[in-house]
Amino acid sequence: MTKELTKGNPMRLILSFGIPVLLGNLFQQLYNLVDTAIVGKTLGGAALASVGATGSINFLVVGFCMGVCGGFAIPVAQQFGAENPQELRRYVTGGVWLTALLGLALTAATVFFCGDILTGMDTPADIYQRSYCYIITIFAGLPAYFLYNFTAGILRALGDSRTPVIWLSVAAIVNMVLDVVFILTFRLDVFGAALATVLAQLLAGIGCLVRMLRGYPILRTERADWRWDTRRAGELCLMGLPMGLQYSITAIGSVMLQTAVNGLGTAYVTTVTAATKVSMFLCCPFDAMGSTMATYGGQNAGAAKWERLHQGLRACVLLGAVYAAAALVALQFLADPLNGLFLDAGSISLLPMARQFLLINVLFYFPLALVNIFRFLIQGMGFSPLATFAGVLEMAARAGLAQLVPVYGFTAACFASPAAWVMADLFLLPAYFYCFRRLTHMDGQHKPKKFRPLHSTGA
Repeated sequence: MTKELTKGNPMRLILSFGIPVLLGNLFQQLYNLVDTAIVGKTLGGAALASVGATGSINFLVVGFCMGVCGGFAIPVAQQFGAENPQELRRYVTGGVWLTALLGLALTAATVFFCGDILTGMDTPADIYQRSYCYIITIFAGLPAYFLYNFTAGILRALGDSRTPVIWLSVAAIVNMVLDVVFILTFRLDVFGAALATVLAQLLAGIGCLVRMLRGYPILRTERADWRWDTRRAGELCLMGLPMGLQYSITAIGSVMLQTAVNGLGTAYVTTVTAATKVSMFLCCPFDAMGSTMATYGGQNAGAAKWERLHQGLRACVLLGAVYAAAALVALQFLADPLNGLFLDAGSISLLPMARQFLLINVLFYFPLALVNIFRFLIQGMGFSPLATFAGVLEMAARAGLAQLVPVYGFTAACFASPAAWVMADLFLLPAYFYCFRRLTHMDGQHKPKKFRPLHSTGA
């Protein structure tokens, strides 16, 4: 089930690899949406707001986990493209050590400081206890998120984008069943929604791990492969930590924005929560494009097939433009029905504001597509620290708009993410061409020197 992205038509390869990734993202969002829909419809608007008030800090922490694990998979993709199985296995085992250490440390820190975080975010008093219960359960389950994202990242680095989606689809079904059992039968309130999500994520991680251990001879390690190697650990951190920080830096701006929205009151928190959930589901194709281009860039950089980087970039940008246009047309008719999935009868008056938030964001979906395509391609090429700077720009844009929320109100919050995406693009587009020139070492005849993964590609 491995797939080489270094040979064949780039558009076909991107579609064949990316569609399973997209399905996986959709399933992951599906069980997040089910949580939100059941909470909103059965427990009411206050419960929905309590979950939504934790969304940005949830993204900060879980996003760091996703970014780190995705970064750890980049050297594996590069060594797979370079056809070097021994080095590939040692990067995998090094990633296992680092993932375990980071997972335990982050879990302990977030659980300990959970209350302080919510207080610092100015979480409304009427939803504070529920917000605390929900997010501390997610934080306690972070090892499950690390397990799934690391194993899924390794499988995708080998070109297997199907196994993660298979297990996520199973997890989505399990999550929906557990939601009904925990919330409607056992009356566990928002704790039941969080617990169902963590258990579903754990199941998906175990499924991917079993597939790694039993299905891929290239991953069968020996005792020597498990020895701690400081050099490889440093290289993995050079790839993984900037990607994790990129998510977290971006999320810091979201936290500041969420704090500003919290200050507007529970009704606005509920509105943004509903519209954001819809937007996150609609943005799954962009996330899939990013994951695909990270693997595509890693394998082709490892194989020193430079022109294929441009070819894949053009193909994916075209896909992003087509989907962004289609989403804009569809949301003209579907914004209210989709937002209404998360609002109970008492909150239905919030639909006009939710529609405004959603439509302003969808107008800027093509810049968002470019952010994902260029940033992850740059990371796959080995320039993870450079790509992180785009996250700094996103944070600055969201933070700047957050300062305007008390003055201009809800409208300023609507434009925060679009401003962040445009700012990131202004850096990422020229950055890609800089990285390409660095890799190819132009000598006037467009003959690149030999690629040396990681050592020669730092920004």
